[in-house]
Amino acid sequence: MDVTIGVLALQGDYEKHLQMLQRLGCGGRLVYTAADLQACDGLIVPGGESTTLILLMKKHGLWEPIRDFARRRPYFGTCAGCIVAARSVLGHEQESLDLIDIAVERNAYGRQVDSFIDEVQIVLNGQYGVCEGVFIRAPKIRALGEGVQTLGKHGRDVVLAQQKHVLVSTFHPELTDDPTIHRYFLDLVQHRKAAG
Repeated sequence: MDVTIGVLALQGDYEKHLQMLQRLGCGGRLVYTAADLQACDGLIVPGGESTTLILLMKKHGLWEPIRDFARRRPYFGTCAGCIVAARSVLGHEQESLDLIDIAVERNAYGRQVDSFIDEVQIVLNGQYGVCEGVFIRAPKIRALGEGVQTLGKHGRDVVLAQQKHVLVSTFHPELTDDPTIHRYFLDLVQHRKAAG
C-alpha cells in the first residue's frame, strides 16, 4: 500500500489501531512527535480520556501540528479522538481542534459500567451494512453542521460522521475483528493522496 497512516501514540489503545492497519496491508506508523506526523498521509487519533489527551498533545508539541495536518490530510478520531476534533463540547469547558462541525457530549451513555457492544448501521460509499460497535464511556454527537455526513447510526444516535476528509466515530472499531471502518479510512487517504 502506497500510503503511510500515523497513529497517535500518546494514550489509548493505539496498538489495536496499528494491528488493524497491518491486517489491511498498511504498515502504519506510531506518532510521538511533530516530525513523525510529517511522514504520514493520514492520522488516527485513538480513544482515551479527552482532557488528558489534549494535555499530552500540548506537552508533546502536537496540538497545532495536528490541527494544521488535519486541514490538509485525512484525520480519523475514535471516541476521545472524536471529542477533540469536534467544533464544540457541550456542557464542558474544553478546547478542541475544531476539525469537524459537530457538537458532542462526553460520557453521554454513562459511566464505565454502562459501556456496551451493539450493532451499528452504516452507509459507506452508498452501501448499507452493519458493523460491531464497542462503546466505552462513549460520547454522543448532539448536533451536526450542514457539511457533515452521517455514515453510521446506533438507534437514533449518529455514531460515525464525516466532513470532507475528517472522519469521527464515537465507538471503537479497532477493538473488533471487523476492518470495515479502517478500510474506509484507508480508501479516503488513498483518494486524497491521489488527488494531490
